[in-house]
Amino acid sequence: MNNRTLLVLILVTIAVVIGLNSVFVVYQWERAIKLRFGEIVGSDYEPGLHFKWPMINTIRKFDGRLRTLDARPERFLTVEKKDVIVDSYVKWRIENVAQYFRSTGGSADKTSALLAERINTALRNEFGKRTIQEAVSGERQEIMDELTKQADLQARDLGVQVLDVRVKQIDLPEEVSESVYGRMSAERERVARDLRAKGAEAAERIRADADRQRTVILAEAYRDAEKLRGEGDAKAAEIYANAFQKDEDFYAFWRSLGAYTNALGGDGDVLVLKPDSEFFRFFNRKK
Repeated sequence: MNNRTLLVLILVTIAVVIGLNSVFVVYQWERAIKLRFGEIVGSDYEPGLHFKWPMINTIRKFDGRLRTLDARPERFLTVEKKDVIVDSYVKWRIENVAQYFRSTGGSADKTSALLAERINTALRNEFGKRTIQEAVSGERQEIMDELTKQADLQARDLGVQVLDVRVKQIDLPEEVSESVYGRMSAERERVARDLRAKGAEAAERIRADADRQRTVILAEAYRDAEKLRGEGDAKAAEIYANAFQKDEDFYAFWRSLGAYTNALGGDGDVLVLKPDSEFFRFFNRKK
């Protein structure tokens, strides 16, 4: 191999090395910046093949996918000055890669620490506005929505976007739990007493109404019965009167037979009367 051929090989090798060091690839899940002697000269590259100056430009790549910051449980004070232990996590990702590099140097650990400080501050502010009952049961979703909004605003200077802040669990310290459970039990007892009192009142009202209806029904029934009885007596009197008018003697005889039956119908009945008594007037007649 002569000197000319060796020179050509060296030049080709140098050209290949320079060519390889003049391109870089950005994948879909990556965020990249271009540095020139430590100064950012390019950022937010689209996925694909890009060019740089060898030996002059340096490429830094970062994971642009969604990340989770699982914070350790922290104690916070409520508006009642009661401690609660809150376990939360944060979903975040890089939004402005240049700002992210300037603020954190591209360190995910540093970013997590700075985010945790901001989230803890936001949690402390939110729980400080609410009672334990509101935080635990009534307004948890509202707290998480407000936390997400505040955390996203505070994280802009880090070049990251906070997509969600979730409160996984809210616990009470042991010294607080007993007083809270006692207050909850007393409140439930109060509600139960109130419900029982309302039930007793409703029962008395129903019984009084039933008694009133019973009295009204009996009175109306008695009225109707007396009316019917009066109508029956009137009808009977009318029938008797009509019968009497048709044949007065026969009617008197028939009534006398009824009187004999009632007076002498029992065993051992005894009547002491004169033979010519009016009671036996039909027996004294010969015809």
